[in-house]
Amino acid sequence: MTCPTHSRRFGSAAPLFDPLAGTVVREPLSAGGGWWAGAPGAFYDDATGRFYLTYRLRGPRPMRGAVSRIAVSDDGIHYRDLLELRREQLGSDSIERCAILRGLDGRWRWFISYVDPATSQWRTDLVMGDSPEQLDVEQRQPVWTCADLPGIEGVKDPYICLIGRLYYLISSIGLTVDVAAEQSGDKHATGDIFNTGLTISSTGLSVSSDGVSFRWLGVTDAPRGAWDPYCLRVNSLLWTPPVFTAFYDGSASVAENYEERCGLAQSFDLRAYERVSTDGPILTVPHGSGSVRYVDVITVGERLYYYYEMTRPDGAHELRVSVVDQR
Repeated sequence: MTCPTHSRRFGSAAPLFDPLAGTVVREPLSAGGGWWAGAPGAFYDDATGRFYLTYRLRGPRPMRGAVSRIAVSDDGIHYRDLLELRREQLGSDSIERCAILRGLDGRWRWFISYVDPATSQWRTDLVMGDSPEQLDVEQRQPVWTCADLPGIEGVKDPYICLIGRLYYLISSIGLTVDVAAEQSGDKHATGDIFNTGLTISSTGLSVSSDGVSFRWLGVTDAPRGAWDPYCLRVNSLLWTPPVFTAFYDGSASVAENYEERCGLAQSFDLRAYERVSTDGPILTVPHGSGSVRYVDVITVGERLYYYYEMTRPDGAHELRVSVVDQR
């Protein structure tokens, strides 16, 4: 998609992609509803010229998010798995989206999100190592738990980026909302408050000078509309000067949880967003729930590599990549 030249059009607008035209990177473990491969977190390492991808495999309950993996590629399309993390290693009911990045100090950071076995609330931890293969989850350290963040019932799905010399961490968060007293015990009974309707799914922002210890900057959001009042979680950013273009998952109600669709927003400061997709999602597929979610994008040369989770006609989700030329 290209935009015409206009004398009063400022900044750039990145081309989007056709979800159906993407290449399958990973298929789910089985067919049918509840079987997913996706929740990608992508990173391109300039030092080695390689692509790194962390992704999640899920099955229907009681399996849920069973496995998170890190994979490597020379072309951003064909990946070889390097490392696997199973939920049993964390004593957790489920693992969700993770994020990977090589820091300014040369060390690798793997941000993992999972259900805390002590509280049944989503949390985010950090694993560090000198290479992706040396990331040892036994040495993980907490980044955010709900105990650290008053008014927040879950913190997961990390997205990490460097802006200048600061690390910015974007998180999916569940906001505390007033519920009837008899419902309070239901918030975390299933280990996934986002699937209860007893929260509002939003986005949080934190910052760090070392990529290890983060300072909470607060809840970031946008005015919501008819199609995304329940969920508006930012998944990734694209620098389109002078603004950041943000891809987010949106849903109208808890009934669309797990089948969110992709929205688009803009921000000057990562604190306040204005939605571009005001009338409906900007990316869908014409079958099933239409879900295209967890969009992550990286820029390599003149190309954009879009990674995303997409529903199939049989109800399962698969992980795809779409490569788009910016020229």
